Amino acid sequence: MTAPSPADAERGTLAKAADENFPVAPFFLPRDWREDLVAVYGFARLVDDIGDGDLAPGGADARLLGVPAGEAEERLVLLDAFEADLRRVFDGTPRHPLLRRLQPTVRRRSLTPEPFLGLIAANRQDQLVTRYETYDDLLAYCELSANPVGRLVLAVTGTATPERVRRSDAICTALQIVEHLQDVAEDLGRDRVYLPATDMKRFHVQEADLAAATAGASVRALVAFEAQRARDLLNEGAPLVGSVHGRLRLLLAGFVAGGRAALHAIAAVQHDVLPGPPKPGKLRLLREVGVTLRGEG
Repeated sequence: MTAPSPADAERGTLAKAADENFPVAPFFLPRDWREDLVAVYGFARLVDDIGDGDLAPGGADARLLGVPAGEAEERLVLLDAFEADLRRVFDGTPRHPLLRRLQPTVRRRSLTPEPFLGLIAANRQDQLVTRYETYDDLLAYCELSANPVGRLVLAVTGTATPERVRRSDAICTALQIVEHLQDVAEDLGRDRVYLPATDMKRFHVQEADLAAATAGASVRALVAFEAQRARDLLNEGAPLVGSVHGRLRLLLAGFVAGGRAALHAIAAVQHDVLPGPPKPGKLRLLREVGVTLRGEG
C-alpha cells in the first residue's frame, strides 16, 4: 500500500468541512473570499486533528512537518512543529501544503500570527487540561479555541471593528459550547470533559453518568442549562449579522443558524446527547437562516 501523498493529506483535511455545523466557504461568496476561507479552515481543521489525534493514518502530516517517525504520535511535538511551520508562513516557505495554501491569504489580507497561535495554544491546552472547574475557565479556553476563527473571518472580509469582534466572539464561543454538548460522549472517550465541574456538582452529575448509554434526568438538565447559555450567547452575537451587507450577511447568518439548528436538534432528543451527536436537518438549518436574517429569535 502506497503512503499518502501531500495532496492526499491536504484533500483529506479539507473534506471534513462538510461535517461542520456551519458553512465554511459557501458557493455564493466571491471566489477570492472562498479561497481564503478554505485556507483558514484548512489550518484550523489540521491543528484540531493534531490535538485530537485524528490525523490520517500513514504519518504523512508528521513527515511534512519534519517530525521524526519515532515521534509522529507525540501530539505536543507535532504542535511544536506545526507552530514552527506556521511562523514560516510569515517569514519563509512553509513545509505543509495546507500552510503553503494559507500563505497567499495571509499576505493578501494582512493577517497577523495571533489568531493562528491562539488555535495552536488551545490544542496544547487540550493535552494538558482535561477538566474545567468553572464556566469562566471554559470561556477562557473558548477565547483560544473558537474566537480566533470568527476574527479571521472578519479579517478576511475586511469588516473587523471592535463591536463586530465582540459579537463574533459571542457567536464563536456559543458554537464551541454547542459542539461540546454534541460531543459529550466522544470527548469523555478522549478523557476530556468540557462541562464545568461546578455545574456538574450543581446538577448532581458524576463523570460516570456521562459514560452511560443514555442520559438520566440530571444529565439532561445539565445539558439543557448549558444549551441555554449557548443560546443566549448566539442571541448576543446575532446583531453582527445585521451590521454587514450582501453575501457576508448571509454567511454570518449561516454561522448563527448552524448553532441554533444544532441546539434545536439537542432539544429534539430531550437533551440526551450520550447516544451520539444530535445533528440538525437541512430544512431546519434553512429555517434558522431565515429567522436570523429577519433579526428574529
